[in-house]
Amino acid sequence: MHAPDGFIDAPVSAAAGLLAAGAIAVSLRGARRELDDTSRPGAAGAERTAPLAGLVAAFIFAVQMLNFPVAAGTSGHLLGGALAAILVGPYTGVLCVSVVLLMQAVLFADGGLTALGVNITTMAITTTLVAYALFRVLVKVLPRTRRSVTAASFVAALVSVPASAVVFTLLFAVGGTTDVSLGKVAGAMVGVHVLIGLGEAVITALTVGAVVAVRPDLVHGARGLRQKLKLRVDGELVDAPDTGAEPVPAASRSPRKVWIAGLVISLVLAGFVSFYASADPDGLEKVAADHGIDKQAEEHTAADSPLADYGVKDVDDARLSGGLAGVIGVGVTVVAGTGVFWAVRRRRTEEEAEATSPTGTSV
Repeated sequence: MHAPDGFIDAPVSAAAGLLAAGAIAVSLRGARRELDDTSRPGAAGAERTAPLAGLVAAFIFAVQMLNFPVAAGTSGHLLGGALAAILVGPYTGVLCVSVVLLMQAVLFADGGLTALGVNITTMAITTTLVAYALFRVLVKVLPRTRRSVTAASFVAALVSVPASAVVFTLLFAVGGTTDVSLGKVAGAMVGVHVLIGLGEAVITALTVGAVVAVRPDLVHGARGLRQKLKLRVDGELVDAPDTGAEPVPAASRSPRKVWIAGLVISLVLAGFVSFYASADPDGLEKVAADHGIDKQAEEHTAADSPLADYGVKDVDDARLSGGLAGVIGVGVTVVAGTGVFWAVRRRRTEEEAEATSPTGTSV
């Protein structure tokens, strides 16, 4: 759903850019609290949260390379807002997806540079906020179990994708550069992205469910979730009686194994599995082609980038070229993302130090 330059006119693109910049500024402040996990019991140490958030960004980059078929001649890919919000929090989630979109636009010529604000608005802000708001409502009304968290993740991710399509359609209605029927564009966009949303929901639920099963303390959306101890009685598993004893703090357990496993999975997906992704145009590309919107598309400024179109320049073997580009993308994204979140976390530490300093002034 990466919009290229030319789909939306300059004034609306600029307005979307200002909106995206404001949302990122707010997210930077909110992410400081989310990354400061010492405020919640059973969390990983605050010094470990930045690499985990960077890993989420890298994982989203890798999975976005895996286009899956959704209808005749159309494919879809993960947007990632729901997944990021549930794993690391909504503010950090906005930053995760924004980092991915920036890396894709600058290095891989995927998504226009002047359209970056539009893409952040639709793919990062909209999906994250819609998904997390719905997710919080669902987990409040559902039992506090792992299955409920996974089910809520599925529904939230499913709804977030057509919501993103609706926002893009609204932006196009205001600043579209092609004279087409908005009703037809809206119907086509929402229709195909409901199907893409099903794929997004499956990926999100499987990922959240897997992490919750292993380390629920690392999942922002599963805060306070406790696993009941199981006992085998007469060959059947039953809940152990609640003794009232405090659980062992999860902060004493290093998330290193989860981080390594996540990075390896991301590298395999981007470096190997991506070769088998669907080559069909994604939802936005298909709608644009069917309705003539793509006639106004402009060539990407970074079209001559060594990594443009997710291939390494001068490497003739398609499998090797795409695999190397994917591995490079995962590496750059995890480094860039971790760097951003380290800086955010460090700023939070400095603010706390200033507030507690005898000469400091509390805000």
